[in-house]
Amino acid sequence: MIVLSALALSGGAFAQDKAPEPEYTLSYNIGAVTDYRFRGISQTSKKPAIQGGIDFAHKSGFYLGTFVSNVKWVKDFNGATKGAYELDLYGGYKGEIMKDLAYDVGLITYRYPGNNSGAAGTPGAGLYTKADTNEIYGALTYTIYTAKYSRSLGNFLGNPGSSGSDYIELAAGFDLGSGFTLTPHIGHQRVKNTANANYTDYSLTVAKDFGNGVSASAAAIGSDAKRVFYTDLNGKYIGNSTIVLGVKYSF
Repeated sequence: MIVLSALALSGGAFAQDKAPEPEYTLSYNIGAVTDYRFRGISQTSKKPAIQGGIDFAHKSGFYLGTFVSNVKWVKDFNGATKGAYELDLYGGYKGEIMKDLAYDVGLITYRYPGNNSGAAGTPGAGLYTKADTNEIYGALTYTIYTAKYSRSLGNFLGNPGSSGSDYIELAAGFDLGSGFTLTPHIGHQRVKNTANANYTDYSLTVAKDFGNGVSASAAAIGSDAKRVFYTDLNGKYIGNSTIVLGVKYSF
């Protein structure tokens, strides 16, 4: 915080009033990671991903956003012959209940344009449904601690009969100073009617903000996902422990 004395202002002028809060903000980001992990599970068969997004936030608390990334799991895991990228669309509302206690509720749709997961003539024919997934979510944040609950409104990532699958997670964000943050996270995924697909994941992420919209991160990620379920059609286990490096530019 910078405090200016009226005596220091030329001509005895008064300090300017604080600029009014803008009606809305619109931001963009683009980045890359060495492995795209979603809830501890590799979405790119342990390969790198290029990602980007756009976010709109109104001062009322209403927000909209989108996220795009290349993926491989729709083909390598569900046996689809189409579906090489993910397009997420989300919207919600954020507000404050009281000092230091905030909430966030919303809806997100995970889309895999053109995917034919479970279609006749594919390796996953009859075993899966379309990969597209919709979830509602709610979160509470107290100071630096966040608890979040997500629940699918239909089949979850192509698993038949999995409507109502859910994910609960806990995270915290510690400011280490000098632009560094430390974020521990733990979550538990339940896939309805598919017990072998249930698992717990955990991560510890260190991120550095270099200023001017540039940031980098390193995350240690692991899970207890069962090999019998999370081994893809190429024999690759996609729930293993790993280190994921990332860079991002926001503007």
